[in-house]
Amino acid sequence: MNTPTLQTHYREKVVPALQAKYNYTNVHRIPRLEKIVVTSCMGRHPDRKQAVEDAVVEIAKITGQKPSVTYARKSVANFKLREGEILGARVTLRGARMWEFLDRFINITAPNIRDFRGLPAKSFDGHGNYAVGISDQSIFPEIELDQIKRQIGFDLIFVTSTQDDKEARDLLAELGLPFRPQKKTEESRSADA
Repeated sequence: MNTPTLQTHYREKVVPALQAKYNYTNVHRIPRLEKIVVTSCMGRHPDRKQAVEDAVVEIAKITGQKPSVTYARKSVANFKLREGEILGARVTLRGARMWEFLDRFINITAPNIRDFRGLPAKSFDGHGNYAVGISDQSIFPEIELDQIKRQIGFDLIFVTSTQDDKEARDLLAELGLPFRPQKKTEESRSADA
């Protein structure tokens, strides 16, 4: 099996760039992408069971891997949800599938987002992980538009090996994730002057 292009790019370009920027002495300290989790939750759908089945099919088409079904851990009256009821679908991508999915997301899917100006850079969790929500599955090229039964939203979570958001952002930016340009604050403008 051939090594994915983006994985080769990570080894040859991203690792040396991050090592030079942060002066890592130990190669194991260099941040790496560990996994990508694709989730979809059908909290308020009246026909939740059928919606989850549709989400399972769509996620399988998008990722090339069969997702697992998630269940409610506790009852929530406001959502008309009972403990143990089907709630959504989730798939965890690692290895070659993760690199191929990320390559397709960066080069094909993200530019298909309507009025796309870049991904928000503020969606880090404080532990080096990045999450982005996709509101419509039709931006993925694997989805046939005439086959769509309902609009399904997804969350993509990029889990990195670092605990620092800045290092994780630099890693994802070096891999090619299209972040929005950050606006300069008053403090940084005065420091530049």
